Amino acid sequence: MLKIGLTGPSGAGKGTVSSLLARYGIPSVDTDAVYHGLLIPPSACLDELVERFGHSILAPDGTLDRRALAATVFAPGCETKREDLNRITHRHILDRVRDMCREPEYANAPAVLIDAPVLFESGFDRECDKTLAVLADRATRLTRIMERDGLDEAAARMRLDAQPDDEFYISRADAVICNNGSPADMLTSLLTLLEEWGVTSP
Repeated sequence: MLKIGLTGPSGAGKGTVSSLLARYGIPSVDTDAVYHGLLIPPSACLDELVERFGHSILAPDGTLDRRALAATVFAPGCETKREDLNRITHRHILDRVRDMCREPEYANAPAVLIDAPVLFESGFDRECDKTLAVLADRATRLTRIMERDGLDEAAARMRLDAQPDDEFYISRADAVICNNGSPADMLTSLLTLLEEWGVTSP
């Protein structure tokens, strides 16, 4: 089983890559989904976040208020807060991902995608056999984020500004795919890449 680290900036299309390759027997681990699961109370991860950022990040029912947390850590000048957020969450997420990759659904597949927006920052790339970055132009990503997350343009731009530029991914990933065209175009590129990496569908 080839472990492929999948990354890229918000709105580039990592979810589309996962959906396309699932048709070919290649499952994915969505680290965002893992993160959300780890935050269901009672949660050691959530407790650590509250200790660091305060109870203002909680909704009235005691669950995480994602918008409140995002407003806290993505605001200009909050780099240290983002570092603390990553430090706390990465440890919990990576432990769970390692456990999942040992489960039959993943261990018996020809390859598994580890969909991780902060693949390199978290250090999990060192546990992957290959790394793949998905990129798209800024205008396309802005539109996708606004539609997907229900953000206004100012909030979406703030989200983009807080993320690494394309060169960050290009200089680190084993392969890069641009997602400015159609899903069919991207699928062709993905299948060609997997063939180069020796991955065959079951």
